[in-house]
Amino acid sequence: MRKSPTKSRFKNFRHSDFTRRRQFSKQSLPENSTTNNQEKLGNSRTRLFITWGVLIAAGLGLAINLYQLQILQGAKLTERARNQQMVNLRPFMPRRPVIDRSNNVLAIDRPVYTVFAHPKLFDKSNKEIAKLIAPVINKDADELVKIFDSKKSGITLAAALPEEIADRFIALRLNGFEFTQKYSRFYPQEDLAADVVGYVNLDRRGQAGVEYSQEKLLERPVQTVRLSRSGNGALMPNNAPEGFLHFDDLQLQLTLDSRLQRAARSALKQQMEKFGAKRGGVIVMDAMDGSILALVSQPTYDPNQYSKAKIELFKNWTVADLYEPGSTFKPLNVAIALENGVIRPDDVFNDPGSIAVADRIIKNAQNKSYGQINIAQILQHSSNIGMVQIIQRLQPNVYYNWLERLGLGQTSDTDLPFEVGSRLKSQEEFISSPIEPATTSFGQGFSLTPLQLVQMHGALANGGKLVTPHVIRGLVDSKGQMHYVPNRPMPRQIFSPATTQRVVEMMESVVAEGTGKVAQIPNYRIGGKTGTAQKASASGGYLAGARITSFVGILPVESPRYVVLALVDEPKGENAYGSTVAAPIVKAVMEALIPIEQIPPSSSSDNNPVNPQN
Repeated sequence: MRKSPTKSRFKNFRHSDFTRRRQFSKQSLPENSTTNNQEKLGNSRTRLFITWGVLIAAGLGLAINLYQLQILQGAKLTERARNQQMVNLRPFMPRRPVIDRSNNVLAIDRPVYTVFAHPKLFDKSNKEIAKLIAPVINKDADELVKIFDSKKSGITLAAALPEEIADRFIALRLNGFEFTQKYSRFYPQEDLAADVVGYVNLDRRGQAGVEYSQEKLLERPVQTVRLSRSGNGALMPNNAPEGFLHFDDLQLQLTLDSRLQRAARSALKQQMEKFGAKRGGVIVMDAMDGSILALVSQPTYDPNQYSKAKIELFKNWTVADLYEPGSTFKPLNVAIALENGVIRPDDVFNDPGSIAVADRIIKNAQNKSYGQINIAQILQHSSNIGMVQIIQRLQPNVYYNWLERLGLGQTSDTDLPFEVGSRLKSQEEFISSPIEPATTSFGQGFSLTPLQLVQMHGALANGGKLVTPHVIRGLVDSKGQMHYVPNRPMPRQIFSPATTQRVVEMMESVVAEGTGKVAQIPNYRIGGKTGTAQKASASGGYLAGARITSFVGILPVESPRYVVLALVDEPKGENAYGSTVAAPIVKAVMEALIPIEQIPPSSSSDNNPVNPQN
């Protein structure tokens, strides 16, 4: 059977076509495949080079950055890190307390609380809250309601609430109040010793008294420490040095005696009120070493409320103001004359009541004349004429040198602040004008501070030595052990003991028979001198009708040691003199001083005043 030609041709066609296609594929496919593989390989290499380039660039950048961070900025970044991890802490240290010589506290740091009110948090009505707290903080309830109604939060209710009152407040357990603790300076004796102690301001810096002058002794040394801080900012005390919060128990002890201070203040205020005086002062000094046992100034202020005081009260006028001492300077002039041998204790002078010096006429107070009087009587009667005649026996340049040696024109070097130096005319002016030595003989024409006058009289009371008046005894611990005593100038010998004893005995006659009779105390020998001096005007001359009355006392005469000075500025009345205004103050102070210092009565053989005729 013959096959169909058509199928055969078709079969042949497909076979041949397939064969041609295979041949075509065999010829063309290898070329395309090689090209694609080469392209793929080229692309892979490009991507690899790019990847390596990126990695190398990144590594290089990282290396550069690490170099910047580790090498160039390493120290700076380390310091920044440490600053973030560490904190410098200067813990609060309270100021040292101030105590008197008997350990009575005069100034101390105590915890107080600032109280903030947030009425929006009250769980009771404003009126109910006000009634509860008003008696505790000593405020009016109605006023408190107005305060609470005025603001919803952040009301400062009390700036410095004492701890004991804050405890009572907290015990009420009221919502809406915030208590912030701080320390405040407290003066338990209030105005008793404000003129010596002074005060500190809100920045805890002394502004007056020893709070100012002894700032370095009152501030405890504080060690600044570095503490670690955790991630949330909390301090880590584990790394704190051992004992960094501990502080010493030292206290600044003064030479003041609070009992004597209180007695002096009482006596001074009584006389000032009686005579309507402008101001006054009392100073008590132990002449053996210059310790100030009492220093009172009136008017004064309460350092707990210093913001309410007049600013001029912060400067103690007995240290910072000058005045002409008048007749209280006469015993010192007598000592100068005796020491130079120009007079003898039994010399007699004629006092006619006035004397001409150059073109001036000098008179006694109230134009009195005393006739023939000896040196003790010159002091008894406070004779200006007798004093002029005594000083005229001295060469003016010699007299001037002695005034300088006594300390005029200088300061007393006290440890109280704001002291001013005394004033004396220039040597050329003093020597060339006869009136200058004459007026200086009875305490006018120059000026000094009350404290410096006490210092000079101290030289009469201690055998002739000029000591430094001071109120600082030193730093003492709670057991009474002294840890620090200030260095003071060595005493200077001015007069001989024989001269000073003789002058003190002459001053005794002033109390026994002269203008100081009111200062007598039975069984005690007391020397003294009154003074009623004119007040110098800032524009020259003297203020009409203005005077400073004073009295200086020394006891006991047989063994002099204590000096007491009282001054009353501008007392009013015709009978306002040193003998009537100031002498009673000195007597009251001495009556308090005798039992405090346990001064024994004078023996019967010594209890006779100097005979003014000898």
